[in-house]
Amino acid sequence: MKVESVNLPLKKKIPIQSGAVQQLLAFASLIILILFFSISSSNFFQFSNIIGILLSTSVTGILALGATFVIITGGIDLSVGTVMTMCSVMAGVFITSWGLPMPLGVLGGILTGAISGLLAGLAVAKLKIPPFIATLAMMMIAKGLALVISGTKPIYFTASPGFPKISTGSIVAGFEIPNAVLIFFGMAVLGGLILNKTIIGRYTFALGSNEEATRLSGVNVNFWKVIIYTIAGVFTGVAGILMASRLNSAQPALGMGYELEAIAAVVIGGTSLSGGKGTILGTVIGALIMSVLTNGLRILSVPQEWQTVVVGFVVLLAVYADNLRRKKA
Repeated sequence: MKVESVNLPLKKKIPIQSGAVQQLLAFASLIILILFFSISSSNFFQFSNIIGILLSTSVTGILALGATFVIITGGIDLSVGTVMTMCSVMAGVFITSWGLPMPLGVLGGILTGAISGLLAGLAVAKLKIPPFIATLAMMMIAKGLALVISGTKPIYFTASPGFPKISTGSIVAGFEIPNAVLIFFGMAVLGGLILNKTIIGRYTFALGSNEEATRLSGVNVNFWKVIIYTIAGVFTGVAGILMASRLNSAQPALGMGYELEAIAAVVIGGTSLSGGKGTILGTVIGALIMSVLTNGLRILSVPQEWQTVVVGFVVLLAVYADNLRRKKA
């Protein structure tokens, strides 16, 4: 008796990228938060409040965009808050004290951020100082320089009446969305293009996935690491200009704590702290989650200290989800 073999069809597993799943979860969390606060308070889902949320997201969000590049490489940047402050102080010095035209002063502030990122990158790449220590030192240096240069006093942009319009104005008359929001989304698009469409983005992921393998393949990892930290510094400089424009002053004592909010937004958005994975879209969603959560809790009259506790738990959950994702991978 002849037995014929029968090939049974096998079920094909469709691979799902864990990063995409994390993005979907983050987006779903954002929608749930918006629905919850909209039901809890009629004051939440109003146009003016939504614009306020987007405006408050712009500075932290741009800082988080720059931090995304660094974290994908497997590094960390603790200096973004105080470097942001130093950039705003330098812009104030250029425009108010030196009398430079506003565009040059703004460019000088952004260039200050780029130089700070360059120095941090050199410390990490050339001096082989761990990113945590290198950026911690840069945080202290930037904080001290901001206080020294400003004389510990705020610098007001009274000589440049158009400066506040960079953040709070609108590029089109009657258009009620502030420029800061448009700049934030514009920087997000730029960051996405750099990360996904350029050689810088490819090497960013390569460094975070396996730096040694990238080096052995002939890539100058030190050079590209410096470039990546410099790009992050440019984002920090833009955030500093927006912060100074929104306040119409450079506050030298401001900035501490922003680095934690930026890192939290990046982690909540699905970027892995171990490096190699992350998206700009996820960071934007993470920054919006942070702002929506803070704004909603404030509207519900939750005390400031409890708001901080809630945000801390959210960050813990995001990191735990990242650990589970890496174990499954």
